[in-house]
Amino acid sequence: MGMVGGGEGAFIGGVHRMAAALDQQIELVAGCFSRDPANTASTGRRLHLDPNRCYASYETMAAQEAALPSERRIDFVSIVTPNHLHFPIARTFLEHGFHVVCDKPMTLDAAEARQLVGIVERSGQVFALTHNYTGHPLVRHARELFRSGRLGQVRKVIVEYLQDFLVHPHEKEGQKQALWRVDPAQSGAGGTLADVGCHAFNLLEFVIGPEITAICADKSTFLPGRKLDEDANILLRLQGGGKGVLTISQVATGEENALSLRIYAEHGAVKWSQENPNYLELFTYGQERRTLTRGSSYLSRAASQVTRVPPGHPEGYLEAFATLYRDFAGAVHAHLLGKPLRIADYPFPNVYDGLRGMEFIESAVDSASAGATWVNLPA
Repeated sequence: MGMVGGGEGAFIGGVHRMAAALDQQIELVAGCFSRDPANTASTGRRLHLDPNRCYASYETMAAQEAALPSERRIDFVSIVTPNHLHFPIARTFLEHGFHVVCDKPMTLDAAEARQLVGIVERSGQVFALTHNYTGHPLVRHARELFRSGRLGQVRKVIVEYLQDFLVHPHEKEGQKQALWRVDPAQSGAGGTLADVGCHAFNLLEFVIGPEITAICADKSTFLPGRKLDEDANILLRLQGGGKGVLTISQVATGEENALSLRIYAEHGAVKWSQENPNYLELFTYGQERRTLTRGSSYLSRAASQVTRVPPGHPEGYLEAFATLYRDFAGAVHAHLLGKPLRIADYPFPNVYDGLRGMEFIESAVDSASAGATWVNLPA
């Protein structure tokens, strides 16, 4: 793989590199890690890469990698930059014939997302979006429970993603992670909505299906001088009459990475928390509460396929991230063998999920800006 972004001082690039390497199917061989060539060079040295494959720009990287013999050039690029760069980088590499892994949210806005859908469809290349929480085995099991119909019609959902990352004005102290996230030119129309809201939305629909039909959003900004939302509370309407609440915040003092999911259906319910991901609570009316454990033999094939170690040996954030890279590598191998998978058969979030996420962000902003009115999501 090659990488764009993730140079010295970045966070998520290192996570992607560790995750990609975990199952020993992917090797990092090239990159443009920063707009600063010196940063790219120093990052490349630290990662023991060939200096000739540490590029000053992503455009140069795409062109020069494409010119290499097939056995030497990269198979795909991983994009780990701020949001506003996702679309131009993805377009460039897709048009040069490379597969793409892109960090979320997929683009700066929904208009770019719709363009990218067309580019991916025309190129035939594999495109993955790293909503990494979908890689947890018990999330995959919960998806099987609902997609199989075993738990029946969904009636109530509550999804939360709470952090305190922006309680303090880190951007005024020059912190790189905060600077671009509070800047509309780099983050887009959503702040916390784009950073963690799209994760919460995607996780819910990954489990229950694309059932959210309309939203009513209220968003808030508390710290002076900030232009983007730090907190949002969103009512949800689901197909079949179900209702729900999606609440997100990056000013929830004391919360670290509190992503949780509760889904109540006619025949049962589940609860799952990202901070304790090796357990899934399963409820059935009138019966004892059950706690399912990751790695257990009674779980679905979808869960066992992405489990690496036995119960009692915790798997977490990095392993879930690695599952997406392993799934993606499988799709790329199928493509190289001349047997490409249909996008609908990818086990990981795809370009259509990315478009759906951007439509959610913009619909939430529109709803809140209009005084918390109901807005229909595109079908």
